[in-house]
Amino acid sequence: MGVKARPTKADVARLANVSTATVTYVLNDVSGQTISAQTRAAVRAAAEQLGYRPNLAARNLARGGSGVVLYVVPRIALGELLLEVGSRLTTALARHGVVLSLQFETDDGRNVVDAVADLNPIAVTSVFPLGGPALAAVTAAGVPQIHLGSARLHAMGALHTLIGAMRVDHLVARGHRQLAFAYSDVATLRPLGDYWLAGLTEAAAAHDLPPLATAAVATDGTDAADVVRRWTDAGVTAVCAQSDEVALVVLHGIRTAGLRCPEDLAVMGVDATALGAVSAPPLTSVAFDAATIVDVSVAAMMTELGYPSVHEPNGADVARLIVRAST
Repeated sequence: MGVKARPTKADVARLANVSTATVTYVLNDVSGQTISAQTRAAVRAAAEQLGYRPNLAARNLARGGSGVVLYVVPRIALGELLLEVGSRLTTALARHGVVLSLQFETDDGRNVVDAVADLNPIAVTSVFPLGGPALAAVTAAGVPQIHLGSARLHAMGALHTLIGAMRVDHLVARGHRQLAFAYSDVATLRPLGDYWLAGLTEAAAAHDLPPLATAAVATDGTDAADVVRRWTDAGVTAVCAQSDEVALVVLHGIRTAGLRCPEDLAVMGVDATALGAVSAPPLTSVAFDAATIVDVSVAAMMTELGYPSVHEPNGADVARLIVRAST
């Protein structure tokens, strides 16, 4: 079965019985054009009926955009994956005359804030959602944000929902019903924690589980034992951590509290970092398939920017569960 052709501006013009130039003026809100309210309504109705999405690059260039797309690289442990996505996007966008500017996340998000102001980008892309000052700056500027976990990128599906179901299904199969979620105490990583927790919450509700208990654990482990004791006293039997690094801190807390894993408290991470295989006990985690994520994310982001590919990769196998002794 062939790929359904994406509706074009010409299709909208034919349905609305206007010129393609009129479609451009209406959908791009170009000022200085005398177009009746009736014609504007007809164009918008035709676009909605056809499911037409304006090319973001063309739309923003028409409004004076720079032809630059920002790609924000967060400070999270996914190996070289994020840089590989950025590298592939750079090449793909260059074919369309669009420049990709890599921006590495900082504590205050100042570099992204400045880049939005100075470069006037047509879009901001990332693998995970932005947060804090960076998100505020992008939102205030009205710049489209395209990230891999967005519901708008259908090829991958909702990544947080997929991972959440994978983790909760595994724990429920092991007999766990009272779960907790361990956040990192690093404030800039909180949006990513919220993202993973949303998927876990949805999966827990599907199993009729009570709401997950939540707490942040200090990176240096100073409060980990106290957090673990509060959870076990409340009846929690398994913890999903924001990342493998956070899961390792929880394991430290379990040992410090004189408890056992998984007998007293099971622990799961996400990222499948190398250290998880040699932790005590070895850590159950979720591994991402880098090749699949790169193929899907680049194709999906290019489509959202207005440059669809005739081949849409399958994102069904983007992650897999690695079961070890911690659960």
